[in-house]
Amino acid sequence: MSVTLPPQDKYLVGIISDTHGLMRPEALKALAGVDLILHAGDIGRPEVLDALRAIAPVVAVRGNNDREAWAQEIAETEIVKIGEVKLYLLHALQELALDPSASNFDIVVSGHSHRPSSARGADGVLYLNPGSAGARRFKLPVSVARLTVRGKSCRASIVELVV
Repeated sequence: MSVTLPPQDKYLVGIISDTHGLMRPEALKALAGVDLILHAGDIGRPEVLDALRAIAPVVAVRGNNDREAWAQEIAETEIVKIGEVKLYLLHALQELALDPSASNFDIVVSGHSHRPSSARGADGVLYLNPGSAGARRFKLPVSVARLTVRGKSCRASIVELVV
């Protein structure tokens, strides 16, 4: 799926994953005002994407639990260009089948682990996992992420939801 954002100085991107069919109002509130939403898989129901599309354009990938017929149209990986930043979106980071730095990616977004994280690798690539916005798993937080992009610069923050 290709989404073209209008040229602007700054982009705000909402990132969500592992909703497993649950679209929390707290997640929608945390994503309000973004220019684009990325869903890193395990969507659970097409209505989740509909709710997100009411906020902003959505690029989503299929997770390992997205097996129903509606999900077959969703790709397993996506490449997204946000201004000058090139991003690779997939569900499970362990399934990354390319060298992001050699492929000129600035950011790799994944989900699956339900563990929120944001870290720049030795290769200079930002690896971002928003955690899970669905049902709480173990003692892990319920969270989404926000990404601010200006030119080639990007800053990520994890937003823990109070649920």
